[in-house]
Amino acid sequence: MAKKAKKGGQGTPATVALEAAGVAFTVHAYEHDPAAPSYGGEAAEALGIPAARVFKTLVADVDGKLTVGVVPVSGQLDLKALAAAVGGKRAAMADPAAAERSSGYVLGGISPLGQRRPLRTVLDDSVLAHPTVFVSAGRRGLEVELAPADLIALTGAATAAIGR
Repeated sequence: MAKKAKKGGQGTPATVALEAAGVAFTVHAYEHDPAAPSYGGEAAEALGIPAARVFKTLVADVDGKLTVGVVPVSGQLDLKALAAAVGGKRAAMADPAAAERSSGYVLGGISPLGQRRPLRTVLDDSVLAHPTVFVSAGRRGLEVELAPADLIALTGAATAAIGR
């Protein structure tokens, strides 16, 4: 997998973080359709890759602390499992404005990488079944492909069965 430098205005905090870490990654751009019902589903379809390899980044509130759950776009985040994975009791989806403020990204473009304030992160353990996975590069219509081990290392994530 080739490392792509920021070209054509594609540099985002996520790609800058990847470059700074010296991690191999590939940026994949596609034309975002504002009418698409699912950002992740749109990415998988536009890039012609299985939805199980495209992961969405969701921000939840676990016992009053913002926490990131990263799950395949083909499924959903299990809030109970996310809370348990971080030793919490109760989880709910975070207020969208709080998620945007904390991450520095807009909904549909929140990346687990290069967040304004790094949050506790849990990746669904299905991430380990793939040689490379896709996550948002920090903008709608832009995905980054990288090895799961690099994603885990750069986010400090734990892995657990948090998807359903």
